[in-house]
Amino acid sequence: MKKWLFLLFLPFFCQEAAAQSAENIRAIETYLNNLKSLEATFVQMSSNGGTAEGRLFIKKPNKIRMEYAEPTNVLIVGDGKDIVYNDYDLDQVTHIDYEDIPASLILANDIKIDGKKIKISDFYQDSGSTTITLDYANRGDLGPITLVFSNHPMELLQWKIVDPQSIEVTVSLYDVKKDLELNDKIFKFKNKKDSPLNYKKK
Repeated sequence: MKKWLFLLFLPFFCQEAAAQSAENIRAIETYLNNLKSLEATFVQMSSNGGTAEGRLFIKKPNKIRMEYAEPTNVLIVGDGKDIVYNDYDLDQVTHIDYEDIPASLILANDIKIDGKKIKISDFYQDSGSTTITLDYANRGDLGPITLVFSNHPMELLQWKIVDPQSIEVTVSLYDVKKDLELNDKIFKFKNKKDSPLNYKKK
C-alpha cells in the first residue's frame, strides 16, 4: 500500500523538482547577465599539479585581464575582439579567438541557457552552493565549462574547464568586487611587461 502511495505522488514530486531546477537556471542567467564588471583574486589549479594565482578583471561585454603573480610570468588580456596570451619567460605572444575558449560564456551580455546554443550537461545544488556544467551545442571540439555559485547571496565562486591537452583547470575566486568602474586601458595589450595600473577610473 505504501509503495502505491509513493508512486501516486511521484509525478507531483518530479514536476516540483523540474520547476525548482528551471527557477535555479533562470537565477543563474539573471546573475550572469546583470554582472557588469568584476575584480577578484584568483587561484588556479590544474589536474597535472600546476598552481598559480593572480588578479582577475572582467568588464562586459567580453573584456578580461588575468595578471598572474610570480613565478608565473603570464598575462592574459581580452579587449572584446580577441584575447592575447603573453608568456614573458618565452617572450611569446599568442592571439586567441573568443570562440575557442569555454570561459567566453561568462563574458557575454546575453546568456540564454535554453538547450539550443548552450545546454546543461550536469547540475547539482545543496544548501550552500550550486554547480552547473554548460556545453556549447555547435562549437565543435570546445569543451564544457562548470560554474560554481554560492546560494545566499548568489556569487560566482569558481569555474572549471578542460584544456585541449585534456588537463582540467579550476579557477577559484576570492575577495570578489562587482560592478566597479574599470578603466578600458587595462584591457589593451602592450608589447612590454605592464607595471601595476590604477584600475579604477578617476
